[in-house]
Amino acid sequence: MDNELFKIKSKLHKIHYIVIRKFQTNMKAFEWKKKGSFYTLEGNSIFVIDEGNSEDVLVILHGYPTSSYDYYKILPELSKKYRVIIHDHLGFGFSDKPLNYSYSLIEQADIALQLWKKLNLKKVTLLAHDYGTSIATEILARQNTKQISLKIKELILCNGSIHIEYSKLKLIQKLLKNKYLGKLTAKLSSFTLFRRNLKQTYFNKNKITDFELKEMWLQLENNNGKRVIHKLTNYINERYYYWHRWIGALEKTKIPTKIIWAQNDPIAIPKIGKLIHQDIASSKLYWIENCGHFLMLEKPNEFIDLVLKK
Repeated sequence: MDNELFKIKSKLHKIHYIVIRKFQTNMKAFEWKKKGSFYTLEGNSIFVIDEGNSEDVLVILHGYPTSSYDYYKILPELSKKYRVIIHDHLGFGFSDKPLNYSYSLIEQADIALQLWKKLNLKKVTLLAHDYGTSIATEILARQNTKQISLKIKELILCNGSIHIEYSKLKLIQKLLKNKYLGKLTAKLSSFTLFRRNLKQTYFNKNKITDFELKEMWLQLENNNGKRVIHKLTNYINERYYYWHRWIGALEKTKIPTKIIWAQNDPIAIPKIGKLIHQDIASSKLYWIENCGHFLMLEKPNEFIDLVLKK
C-alpha cells in the first residue's frame, strides 16, 4: 500500500512540473495589430509590439517576406520571462511602405536602433531570424567599433543566409532581386504563388494553415506592399556586398551567442549554421530536427525551450 502511494505521489510530482503550453492558432492579422502601437521614425510609421513587464528585454528582428506576426504563437511564453519588443521593419507588415526608399539593411538597422533608443533600452538580448540576421550583424559591426552605446548581453541567431554563398535561393527570390525583372515579378505576385513558396520552406507542410498564410499575405499587401517587395529583396545583393563587414562583425564579437538552427531548412541550409558557429568563438549551436525555415511557427515548443535555455 505504501509503495502504491509513493508511486502516485511521484506521478503527481512529475505532472506538477510539466509545462503545458497551449499556443494560440489562427490569430487574425487585425487582432495582432490591436496588440501593437505605432512610432514615427525618420518620418515613417513603424508598427511595434511591446509586451511583458520584466526588466530583462528581448528585442526581435523578424524575417522576409513576413512580419512580427511570425511570433504570435510564442509571444505569450516569451513575455513571461522578458519584456518582448518586436517591430515590423519598414516595408513589412503594418509599417509604412514608401515607394521612394532604398530599403537598405543599413537603414533598417538605423530604424531598429532609433526605436530602441526611443524606448530607452540600455541592455537587451537580441534575437534575429532570416532577413533580421543581417540587420543584427550590421548592429554588431557598429557595436564592435563603439558607435552605439546599447549593450547586447546575449545574441540569438536563427536560420538566416548570412553566409549567402551557401544559400539555396528560390526562383522567386532570384527574380525579385533582378534589376530588370524584379518590378514585374512583384506586380505579378499573388497569394497562390506566396502560399506555394512559403509552404515549401516547411518540413511538415501541415504545420502551416491556409488561414495563417492568408493573414500573412494580408499583411504583405497592406499599404500596397506589393509595390515594394522587389526593393526589399535587394537585401540578398547587400549580403554579398557587405560580406566582409558582416562576417567580420561575427568574428570579432565577444557576445555570448546561441545559434538555433532548423535542420531541414531548404534555404538557409545547416552548413550556414555550422559556419556561423565557427565564426563566433563565444557561440553554442543548437539544432531543431524535422523543422523547416520558420522555427517559431513549425516547432514553437522546441524553439522557446532553446531561447530560454541558460
